[in-house]
Amino acid sequence: MIVKGLIHACSSGGARGQLSILIFHRVLAQADSVLNWDPDAREFGQAMRWIKEWFNVLPLDQAIARLDANTLPPRAAAITFDDGYADNCTVAMPILKSHGLTATFFVATAYLDGGRMWNDTVVHSVRNCAKAKLDLSSNGLGVHDLASVHAVRAAIASILNDIKYRDPPERLELANFVAATAGARLPSDLMLTSEQVRIMRGAGMLIGAHTATHPILARLKPGQVRTEVLDSKDFLESLLQERISLFAYPNGRPNVDYRAVDAEIIRALGFDGAVTTAWGVADRTSDRMQLPRFTPWSRSRCGFGLQLVRNMWQSPSMRTDQTAS
Repeated sequence: MIVKGLIHACSSGGARGQLSILIFHRVLAQADSVLNWDPDAREFGQAMRWIKEWFNVLPLDQAIARLDANTLPPRAAAITFDDGYADNCTVAMPILKSHGLTATFFVATAYLDGGRMWNDTVVHSVRNCAKAKLDLSSNGLGVHDLASVHAVRAAIASILNDIKYRDPPERLELANFVAATAGARLPSDLMLTSEQVRIMRGAGMLIGAHTATHPILARLKPGQVRTEVLDSKDFLESLLQERISLFAYPNGRPNVDYRAVDAEIIRALGFDGAVTTAWGVADRTSDRMQLPRFTPWSRSRCGFGLQLVRNMWQSPSMRTDQTAS
């Protein structure tokens, strides 16, 4: 009751309403000691119980419409997922439905039906490598100890950080180099199938665009940005036979992963809303093409709730006069 009261004090609804948008990526069927940055089914179910108790959860499109109309309910929230992992359908969606909740799933369409994102090539190459050390020094990626779970996680983080902001062809080449050097077997079923996307939409979930190949938009020319976004939007509209009105920026940090010019491209393409990974909550003055998102990382009820309250209380919510440059 204390957390709910604090949240209510921060988000009273109406013209003064605030919208908390939560972001997830994967929900693992079982806990994984290496991939511990994603919740497992038990943890996600626990978090959804708390969210349902504390918030009035809305589909994101309705939440944005009510933000525009100054009719948000008190303690408004929306749930989102990025990238398009298969466990969004097989693990996350049944948990959401069991709590009577809905979510918006932003899909990088080039990886549907058996594809794999470059970062997952790295993660699973290192995760499944049988070697005690992984020597990537010939391509400037260092030598990594893999003798413990902690060391494996550290190696993954280091390699991803080294590769993330390379140009897309080089990024893919380096990810494939890591895979070849590690010699590990890689999964081909990490991402959703087209049929699973249709199933999720039929079950009442929302589907949004997330580009085709998940590039860092700030590294692309405006024409390339437009192509990436339209390829994703057009594919999903053809697949689902409906307008796609929502977009999520890959990686999503303002001024780092996308620029003001990219937000204007999204606006010109006719989206109703676009979400970032900047912390904070949205209010009536927020730029609809740069809506903030935040997800607590605490595994305890008290910690999870207080992190949500702090995000609302200290919100650097992006205003129309503070767009990315």
